[in-house]
Amino acid sequence: MSGVVFGVFASSLLGSVHCAGMCGPLVASYAGMPGADVAWRRRAIAHGTYSAGRLAAYAAAGAMAGAFGSAIDRAGAWAGVSRAAAIVSGALIALWGLHALLAARGFPVPRLSAPGFWRRALGLVLRAASPNPPWLRAAILGLGSALLPCGWLYAFVATAGGSGSALGGALVMTVFWTGTLPVMLALGEGVRTLSGPLRRHVPAACAVVVMLLGLMTILGRAPLGPPRTAPGAATPVCHATR
Repeated sequence: MSGVVFGVFASSLLGSVHCAGMCGPLVASYAGMPGADVAWRRRAIAHGTYSAGRLAAYAAAGAMAGAFGSAIDRAGAWAGVSRAAAIVSGALIALWGLHALLAARGFPVPRLSAPGFWRRALGLVLRAASPNPPWLRAAILGLGSALLPCGWLYAFVATAGGSGSALGGALVMTVFWTGTLPVMLALGEGVRTLSGPLRRHVPAACAVVVMLLGLMTILGRAPLGPPRTAPGAATPVCHATR
């Protein structure tokens, strides 16, 4: 488990500049413009509630994905297929990474977009947040950040599904949140040029990382949870050699 935790953390840290681009408008809506005359304590509280809202939303999404992965594992076990959730999630992750890499390199690939009901739900969150004070607005926006049409985020939700358990899925997304935290806090304080000249290479680099993570998941190199056995299968017992 430690290997995939490190992999998820390193990947989210690398791609956190991408997260800054997606979440930038949300952060600006509660933090104000850089240099605004806002007391540091009020800014800190708003940043804290936004980050807490994001953590809650990501952990919940990971738990739901992990629970769904557990159901896939059970169905696969009855069909004689082991690690079904990891295989399905790994394939989805790798395909998304390939699509993102082709798009970053200018190949004509179909554009992926969120369904209409998903966009409407995000619109409801934005409208609900706007009339509130900054700290509450930040918390609502943090909770709604899981609705952003962000393939990078959903790739890690799929990784969480490969854990095959609600707890494992929540852990994966908590680690993902931790990796994005430094850049998101810096963004809240107006550091918008953090990536410098490397910004244009971020989409392709993120796509490659996601493809590798998907392939590792399929090949069983990224064990996201404890070993699972088919229903009714005997648990192996190790006997000491005399």
